[in-house]
Amino acid sequence: MLNLNSNIELDFKVFWRWWMRELSFLIPENIRRWVSEQQGYLLLSPTSPNLLTLTYVNENNARFIANLQRNELGIAQFKKILADDERLSKAKARLRLSGQEAITRELLLPLAAKENLRQVVAYELDKYTPFTAEQVYFAVKINENDSKDTGFINVQVSLSPKEVVDALCEDISAMGIALVYMDYQNELTHDINIDNKANLLPEQFRPKVANTPRLIHAGLISMVCCLLVMVMVLPLWFNYQTVAKLTDKINTIEKEAKKIKALQADIDSVIDKTQKLIDEKNASPMMVDILNTLSTLIDDRTWLAYLQYSEHHLQIQGESPSASTLIGVLESSEIFTKARFVSPVTQNNINKLERFQITVDTTKKGGEHAEEHP
Repeated sequence: MLNLNSNIELDFKVFWRWWMRELSFLIPENIRRWVSEQQGYLLLSPTSPNLLTLTYVNENNARFIANLQRNELGIAQFKKILADDERLSKAKARLRLSGQEAITRELLLPLAAKENLRQVVAYELDKYTPFTAEQVYFAVKINENDSKDTGFINVQVSLSPKEVVDALCEDISAMGIALVYMDYQNELTHDINIDNKANLLPEQFRPKVANTPRLIHAGLISMVCCLLVMVMVLPLWFNYQTVAKLTDKINTIEKEAKKIKALQADIDSVIDKTQKLIDEKNASPMMVDILNTLSTLIDDRTWLAYLQYSEHHLQIQGESPSASTLIGVLESSEIFTKARFVSPVTQNNINKLERFQITVDTTKKGGEHAEEHP
């Protein structure tokens, strides 16, 4: 049953190599042939104590080149081979050991040993082989059919005595061949870029990778990434700057607009107040006209002791020989209306004149009544 709780571990290098192989059929054959020629490698196999078989492997096809002796004759023979075929000078070299030089074992180890697998194998090596870790070079590779669900992993260990490997590597190095990989003959793989964890080749015989090209490549890749980021980010940044400037201008204009609106509101308020004053003034006659009209309407026998004008209302008090006639006299004017007594008329016993108190409304001459009263 599928265990959905198990952790998924993805080796990106292996995945990338598999993906490239799967896509290789899309490449035209002539281009694929040219690329494969560049990716071919030399396979060296010891067939006897003093003989190396040289094979050129390309696209899983092996072509026998020569049998080289592990001495001066073999060195001269290999130089002649390189002179005749320049393609071989560009090919990487792999040493494949036979059952006489190396052995392989499969170990079942706890899953916890995966974190320090090489150290665990080195500690347990003498239990499963006749060698100790100090006597051999060994490579460790986890088989794909490991038993994670049971808590164990299946590990394949390939090893070879140090004296055998050192002698082979020194003879091959004397020929001018730089080995990049060493494996055991039972490992049926042709990938020269296989993970170094399965590489039996000792560190001292592996090609030294120059840091300068790697730094240059890393720098170029970083520059390309920076340029890509700039291409994507700079337009957004410029747009952001433009929007920010426009926003500042809009904020400034909005502040000015608010000030103008406030001034306009003040102006409108002043205009409204002024218009109210003008309307108030136009709604009632001038005081001079009121006094002049009273002087004209009231005869010399009537005199006033009190006069008050407020909000279109005129209130007068005084004495007259005939106070009742004053109502008709006042209403006959164009600026007086609704004349009425606000208190009873009484008679002065001394001069026999009638005391009166009259209230009358005022209007603008020729206009409507300023204010209606019930």
